Amino acid sequence: MSTQWQNIKPSNILDSEEQHRLRQRSDLMGAWLLFHAWGVIAAAMALFAIWPNIATFIIAIIIIGSRQLGLGIIQHEASHGMLFRSRALNDRLGQWIAASPNLIHMKNYRIRHMAHHRFTRTDKDPENYLYTPFPVSKGSMGRKILRDLTGIVFVRTQVNIFRFLWGETKGRGARLRAYYGATIGFYTLFIGAFAATGRLDLFLLMWLLPLATTQQFFLRIRNIAEHAAVPDLVDPLKNTRTIMAGWFERMTFAPYFVNYHIEHHMVPFVPCWRLPEVHKIMLAKGFGPDMEISPGYGDIIRINAAA
Repeated sequence: MSTQWQNIKPSNILDSEEQHRLRQRSDLMGAWLLFHAWGVIAAAMALFAIWPNIATFIIAIIIIGSRQLGLGIIQHEASHGMLFRSRALNDRLGQWIAASPNLIHMKNYRIRHMAHHRFTRTDKDPENYLYTPFPVSKGSMGRKILRDLTGIVFVRTQVNIFRFLWGETKGRGARLRAYYGATIGFYTLFIGAFAATGRLDLFLLMWLLPLATTQQFFLRIRNIAEHAAVPDLVDPLKNTRTIMAGWFERMTFAPYFVNYHIEHHMVPFVPCWRLPEVHKIMLAKGFGPDMEISPGYGDIIRINAAA
């Protein structure tokens, strides 16, 4: 049983009717989330392609980086089996259209992430390394963000993953094929499409650059917002954080309802687009005063850069 459910169970939050209604998945909504993410990316690329200048360049890499993070959220949704009704659609489209663009193998991610849910903020949480360094000094936070925005973190991450997979000689080929197979397939088609139109520059500037820079920054802030510098590592309403994100924050740090993170941990079988309703139910049932709720992502940076 999840450590999150030792003191509070889903049945304490949602009655049986609410659980049945809110856990229903929708193929239409799953398709819309993917279409929206890729549509926004295409529109941002087109903006720069039609009017190439410094302003459209900055706007585009911010928007594209945020939607690349959005694809990560959609892949997270698929890993929970909540993007589509069928397991096959969750696994295949989640991998090919959401995980592969971010160089992620969804099966590996799912194993680690399910352990994170089960052992949140305990010594067995495999994602603890994302949260334990915080809070840090303002100087340290600045250096981390600089490494994000200069691509250093991206390169280090990819090199470390490759080195881990390279590992021992025995089974090396199988490990590499399993992890990178779908990603190589996706990028062969993706880069080929840019090459066919004579716009490889758009791939480099409007995909690879934001993937290595702005997306890394948005991902860092999103990660620390969820579990870093929380007031109680045991209480499930306080070892996870919900952020009341404004429109700009939803466009950048918190795409596709990821800011409702207490709600997601308490009822992880509810699709992301239904989490705002779960939040309202929890407030109506009196959980609000006990929940770690932040007014925004600026507050998150302040809390985690205060040491």
